[in-house]
Amino acid sequence: MVSQPVEGATPRSVWALCLLAAVVLAAAAIRLRLLDVPLDRDEGEYAYFGQLLLEGVPPYAAAYNLKAPGIYGAYALILAAFGQTTTGIHLGLILVTSATTVLTYFLARRLVGPAAAPVAAAVHAVQALNPKVLGLAAYAEHFVLLPVVAGSLVLQAQARDRRPLLVFASGLLFGLAFLMKQSGAAFVVGGALTLLLSSAPDETPRWPRRLRATALFVAGAVTPFALVCLALLRAGTLGTFWFWAFVYGSTYSAGLPEGWTNLVGRLVAVAPSSSVTLSLGAIGLGALLWGRLRSRRAPVLLLVAASCLGTLVGLHVRPQYCLLMLPALALLAAISFDALGGLLVGPRASFLRRAVLVVLAAATLGQPLNASWNVLFELGPAQVSRAVYGRNPFPESVEVARYIREHTTPSDRVAVVGSEPQIYFYAGRRSATGYIYTYPLMELQPYAAVMQRQMIQEIETADPRYLVFVKASASWLIRPDSDRTIFGWFNQYQRSFTRVGVVDVVSQKETVYRWGEASVDYTPRSDAWLMVFERGRKP
Repeated sequence: MVSQPVEGATPRSVWALCLLAAVVLAAAAIRLRLLDVPLDRDEGEYAYFGQLLLEGVPPYAAAYNLKAPGIYGAYALILAAFGQTTTGIHLGLILVTSATTVLTYFLARRLVGPAAAPVAAAVHAVQALNPKVLGLAAYAEHFVLLPVVAGSLVLQAQARDRRPLLVFASGLLFGLAFLMKQSGAAFVVGGALTLLLSSAPDETPRWPRRLRATALFVAGAVTPFALVCLALLRAGTLGTFWFWAFVYGSTYSAGLPEGWTNLVGRLVAVAPSSSVTLSLGAIGLGALLWGRLRSRRAPVLLLVAASCLGTLVGLHVRPQYCLLMLPALALLAAISFDALGGLLVGPRASFLRRAVLVVLAAATLGQPLNASWNVLFELGPAQVSRAVYGRNPFPESVEVARYIREHTTPSDRVAVVGSEPQIYFYAGRRSATGYIYTYPLMELQPYAAVMQRQMIQEIETADPRYLVFVKASASWLIRPDSDRTIFGWFNQYQRSFTRVGVVDVVSQKETVYRWGEASVDYTPRSDAWLMVFERGRKP
C-alpha cells in the first residue's frame, strides 16, 4: 500500500472516492430506517433548548444545564431546516455524521495515503452507528467531531506554509468544537501543540515563527467563545451560563462512582463489539511509533492524545463519550492497514495482500454491525429505544406529551418533576422551571439544596397547568445521602392537582396507559412510571 498522498484523479483515487460514497450512503441508509427512534434525555434537552432559541429565548434564560451553548444553536438550525420533530433531528444527524466521515477520509488521505483513506472513513461510519456508544442518538459528541476533523484537515493544509488566514481558520473550527461541548477543549490543546511542536517540511526549527502561529491559532479558538459570551452578556444570561457551565460544572463528578471502576466497566461494555477495530488501533499506534510514517507522527499522536483526554476527563465515561475517539481510532486503523499491507512482499504479494486486507476489512466492519444487527436492521423505532435504553420512559414520553399538547394551549406551563426534557419538546409547551434535569438536585454537591429550593419556587410562581412526576431511577440517580426535600414538597403540592394519567412501564415489552377516570385508582405495578396531574379539573 502507498504511504504518501498521491495527487490527481488516478484510477486508484477514483475507486477510493467510489468506496467513500458507498460507505456514506450505506451508513445513511441504516440511519434512515431509524429516523423515528424516540429521543433520549440528552436529545430532548438539546431539542428543547433549540426550540426556545427559535422562539427568541436566549440560552440559560428558561432552562439550565452545564452544556456549552453551541449544541443548542446547532439543534436550532436543524429544527429550522428539517422541522421540530424526531425525524428532523435525526436527518440533521445524518448530515453531520456523513460530513464527518467524508472529512475523516480526506484527513486520512493526507496523513496516511489514498489507499488507506477508505478504511478510515468506513471505520468511522460503522463505529458512529454503534449502539454500544449510543451512536444512533444526536449527542453533542457528534457535533464536536465535525469541526475537530475539519480543523485538523485545515491544520494539515496550512502546515506547508503556515498562512495566517488558514491558521486562524483552523483555530476557529476547534473553537466551535469547544462551543459544542467543553470536552472540545482537549482538541484545542492538541491543535495548539501540533503547531508548536511540528514544522513545515521545508522549515528548520524556528521557534518565533511557531509561537506566532500557535498564538494566532489560539486567538481563533477563543474567538467563538468570546463572541458567545458577549451575546449572552447582552441577553442577560452570562452569569447563569457561567455558573452552570463552570462553577457547578466543576462539581459534576461529585459523588459519582469511583473513576477507574467506571472506566473499566465502560471498556468491558464496549470492547466486545469492537475488539477487531481496537486491535487494529493498537497495531496502528505501534506502526506510527516505529514505522515509516514518522513525518506524520506528531499530528496523529496529538489527535489520539486529545481524543483520550476528552473522553476520559474526570474518569466518568458515559457511553457517548467514546464517540470522541472515533476519528483517531479510524486513523490508527488506516495506518494499521497500510503497515500490514507493506509487510506482504514476494511474487504473489499483490494477490495475497488484497485477500488478507479484504478479510481483515470485513472483520473490522462486520463485527460491530453483527453485534447490533437486530437494532440496526430489524427492530422498530420503539423497540430500538427499549433495546438500547431499557425501561427508560422515552417511547412513553411521546404519549405523555401528546396528551398534554391536546389538553393545553401554548401559553400553559408544564412542570416535569424528573429528568425528561423531551416531554417539553414533544408537547411544544414551556417548562414552569429552568430545572429540566433533576440530577443536580440529587448529587452530593454544595449547590443541591439551593437548587431544590429554587426549583420549588419557580414551579410555585409559574403555577403550571400540568404536573408530570417521573418515578424512574435513571431519571433521578438518587444517592443514599441525597437531599430528598423535593419529594416531600411534591407530596404536598400535588394535592391541589387531580391525577389524569398514569403510564406504567411494566416491562420492556409492556406499558400500561391509563387516562382520565381510569387513572385515579390505578396503582403502578412496576418501579418505573409517570403520573400526570392537572390543576383545577376533575377527570
